[in-house]
Amino acid sequence: MTATPAGLVTRMLREAFEGPPGPWTYFTDTMAGTGVFDTLGGVTAAQASKPGGPGHTTIAAHAHHMTSSLAISAAELRGESVSRDRSRSWNVSTVDETEWDTLRARVREEYEKLLAAVRTHASWDDEVLGVAMGAVAHTAYHLGAIRQRL
Repeated sequence: MTATPAGLVTRMLREAFEGPPGPWTYFTDTMAGTGVFDTLGGVTAAQASKPGGPGHTTIAAHAHHMTSSLAISAAELRGESVSRDRSRSWNVSTVDETEWDTLRARVREEYEKLLAAVRTHASWDDEVLGVAMGAVAHTAYHLGAIRQRL
């Protein structure tokens, strides 16, 4: 069976967000709970709002930034014109429990939109594949940054 770009990108996005698919992975740890959803699900609002790392960013800031990036990637795959300016995607750094629940739900929502855009994209060229693989790599980076803060 030949892999398709949409199939491969879907598998990699699922690994990043939903966790490892089985006994091996492309880039996450093989143990359960290492995907974005399980990682964020185990974090309280207080933990998500605590600055850390070299840039003193918060987990909430990384999650908010991911939602913006996912939305941009999905829009690009749908053929929409988008701005690559992500400067405002870092404007959330602290959250209360309600805001944290809403932000985690938004991460899941934007992920689902990106998956739909990947699955329905008809023509794959280097530019489209770059957008999709960039979304995977960008998510992997932020997942690592979030997990390091824990």
